[in-house]
Amino acid sequence: MSSGPTAHELPGRREQVPEVAPSSRRWVVWSSLEAVAAAVAVLLDLLIPSLVLLAMAGVSLAARRAGPAALGFRSLGGWRNAGNVFLLTVLWSGVQLSVTMPVANHVSGQKQDLDAFADLQGNLGLLVVLLVVGWVLGALAEEVAYRGYLLTRLRDTLGLGRAGAVLAVVLSSALFGIAHTEQGPVGVAVVTLDGIFFCALRYRYRTLWAPVLAHGFNNTLGFFAFFLVGPIYGFW
Repeated sequence: MSSGPTAHELPGRREQVPEVAPSSRRWVVWSSLEAVAAAVAVLLDLLIPSLVLLAMAGVSLAARRAGPAALGFRSLGGWRNAGNVFLLTVLWSGVQLSVTMPVANHVSGQKQDLDAFADLQGNLGLLVVLLVVGWVLGALAEEVAYRGYLLTRLRDTLGLGRAGAVLAVVLSSALFGIAHTEQGPVGVAVVTLDGIFFCALRYRYRTLWAPVLAHGFNNTLGFFAFFLVGPIYGFW
């Protein structure tokens, strides 16, 4: 059984391309159960949570007889928008490095745990591997899991109004941060803010390709910085 098309929207703006959202109580209940199950998978660090959410997304789309567009995959609108996403990502990286990361470091007395990238400095082979992994498993897989599947199911559950949108963004971003607990408390906070930024792009450009590109650009900038000078914990 498939649900009728509806449109996820932000207050004052409407996504004209239909997205699949439950139109019956049955689908609202299913979306709620899916959102709870996804949250539990992340909180329990079940296997690799992002891949678990991807598997759940596949089953969910099959049950709804829906395609990738139901999770937000539609045209970005050309190279100009891709360039704008890149510039916004560079600006966001600057904000994180100059404001949020240093403040979090000083307030908590800790730094983001970036030991996983300690061997990257000057290692060209590792840089290439991390770039591939960062785009495939980081940018594409995580965005489908969190800004595609989880955010969509939370919106289905919480409603399409302003409050539902804000709460869905906060919850999905917090879970995205918790999925990176290996980076320590500061890392969780920084990644949570990244999640909010990716959600904003998801709605600003009305396509999942925007956060996919932003996530990939963000990873690429970080990997090249680590390759050149080693892990960076902020500008001050």
